[in-house]
Amino acid sequence: MQEPIKTRLGKNVSIRRLVTGLWQMADQERDGKPFDLDAAANALHSYAQAGFDTFDMADHYGSAEIIAGMVHKAMRKEGENPPTIMTKWCPKPGEMSAVTVRKGIETALNRLELDTIDVMQFHWWRYESPEYLDALFQLMRLREEGLIREIGLTNFDSQHLRMVIKNGIEIASNQVCFSLLDRRAAGELSKVAQDYDVAILAFGTLAGGFLSERWIKQQEPDDIRDWSRMKYKRYIDAAGGWTAFQALLRALDQVARKHNVSITNIATAWALDQTSVRATIIGARLTEGDHRIDNLRAQEISLDDSDRASIQAVTDDLLCIPGDCGDEYRKPPFLTASGDLSHHLDTLPSVFDVVEVRPGRKHTDSGTMWEKRAGFSRALRDGNRILVSGTTATDASGNVVCEGDAEGQTVYILDKILATIQDLGGTLEDLARTRIFLRNTSDWESVSGVHARYFGNLRPTNTLVGGIDLVGPYLVEIEAEAIVQK
Repeated sequence: MQEPIKTRLGKNVSIRRLVTGLWQMADQERDGKPFDLDAAANALHSYAQAGFDTFDMADHYGSAEIIAGMVHKAMRKEGENPPTIMTKWCPKPGEMSAVTVRKGIETALNRLELDTIDVMQFHWWRYESPEYLDALFQLMRLREEGLIREIGLTNFDSQHLRMVIKNGIEIASNQVCFSLLDRRAAGELSKVAQDYDVAILAFGTLAGGFLSERWIKQQEPDDIRDWSRMKYKRYIDAAGGWTAFQALLRALDQVARKHNVSITNIATAWALDQTSVRATIIGARLTEGDHRIDNLRAQEISLDDSDRASIQAVTDDLLCIPGDCGDEYRKPPFLTASGDLSHHLDTLPSVFDVVEVRPGRKHTDSGTMWEKRAGFSRALRDGNRILVSGTTATDASGNVVCEGDAEGQTVYILDKILATIQDLGGTLEDLARTRIFLRNTSDWESVSGVHARYFGNLRPTNTLVGGIDLVGPYLVEIEAEAIVQK
């Protein structure tokens, strides 16, 4: 049997363009269902021996890390080339000290029974909590120690990917949902990925199996039991519903018949055809099914211009999935297996400490030296008004974030402003006014572009002034006001 094609990821790792995803193990073990780990390891071993030897998993994918480690150990013992291990660390926002980050990585290493992880992919639940930059700098240090070979991200949008890179952190990959139903990553994220040689790893390309012949002319399902289809049925609904989805299947079927392949092959080939996509992640339900032979055919397909035009004609009629890449985990509409994640996000700790000055008035500080030194609050709430002081891209240690890059500083500043508003009981929708001060007037367009991506649907009032002699090594300073409606 032919093997999946290999490709480069970062400087130190090669992966297959068809990656074996182990997310569905969490579903297979859900609610304590009995699951034979030895049988699953044997099945995964056969995948690796057939060339499907890049495994993608995470700290919350059930026993995926344990099983992958069992296969890695067995193959080393038998003198076989061991699989490439890609896992994820998805910590709860909070302090990301060297001890915290090391413990997270060592937990994965222990479960995998490895000394080094090929690719450690990092997920962060809330950009308003700025500690993710601390975590990534610590991952850089652990890479230098040899505990990991490459650093990846998962579900980061284009703005934060760029900001992380401009802050000096070396990123090899970003894993995001990317499919014929969800084409968000084809826009700005792909441009940033190409500019900085970041591999996009596409998951959800088969929409949990919905993008296949078996669903043509089928009635819309109303009782879905497995997590994968529960999740991607939400994407179908968001993209226009079952009727629009059936039109997509019919168009894909015509292209598939032309190439004498399956619809799933076309869906995978379309993703691999995107210039920024380095690999697609195809989920495996170990011990329950095996589609390796069919999946291999996707890498043999060369879509021509007429194929692309036929596919685009029908995808143009689909609704765009709302938001940017990864928003489905951070804000409504939550397009996840469990649906609404508000219950989870509401349990996350506040970003900054809040102090009640007197009844009806409270304030918060972000921990920078300027607040105590100059005697002001980062933000103050009086009644239903929240006033946010002029804010710069300064972290709690006093470091300038994205020094010399106005666009990156703006991303960091707006996240900090939103954090203060939320900590004082407001929401994004309560924002009423922003004032932007620029050192260099020439930065107005890139800074305004970030402002539009954050607030374009809200349309707060705004003032922008350029040519300001800002105190300190900053290119941007922003203040804000919110009026709480509840």
